Amino acid sequence: MSASTRTGLAAGLFVLPLALAVSPTRADEEGADRRVPVAVARDRAKLAHEVYVATLDSMHHHFFRRDRAVLPARALEDVFTQVGRRTGVEAKWIAVNTPAMSTDHEPKTAFEKEAAAAIAAGKDSYERVEGGVYRRAGAIPLGTGCVSCHTRFATAPDKTPRFAGLVLGVPLKGE
Repeated sequence: MSASTRTGLAAGLFVLPLALAVSPTRADEEGADRRVPVAVARDRAKLAHEVYVATLDSMHHHFFRRDRAVLPARALEDVFTQVGRRTGVEAKWIAVNTPAMSTDHEPKTAFEKEAAAAIAAGKDSYERVEGGVYRRAGAIPLGTGCVSCHTRFATAPDKTPRFAGLVLGVPLKGE
């Protein structure tokens, strides 16, 4: 992997988690007032800090080695683990409308299966509160480079937009 490729992947890994953690959904962006109360801003800043620290650790561990290359989505699973340990926020990938790249990415729970179906049907996200946990699954559009691997077992390429999903679980107080 070239130095410029490693740098690009590292930059993408550094910015993506923050965008996922603190940015509004596409539906919320148009004309939305992004100002929030201090308590929400404090919580978002703490989460963003944890995500940045975990991402930096993962980048150094996975990308600045000559002997191996790791896919960005796999490296982010280490970030999920670290952030989960520090904040209680759970995160995992799910396959939506491409083959799962790992059996761990198959939607397993009823929520994950419903979320995958909703995202495949064109929704940006799917959410539910259950068992004292706020769950949200958001669409992760797969670009051309992603699709070439994710659909390598498909018989014929098509123009269907392809997605994976990112499932987050946040424990609720008093639920």
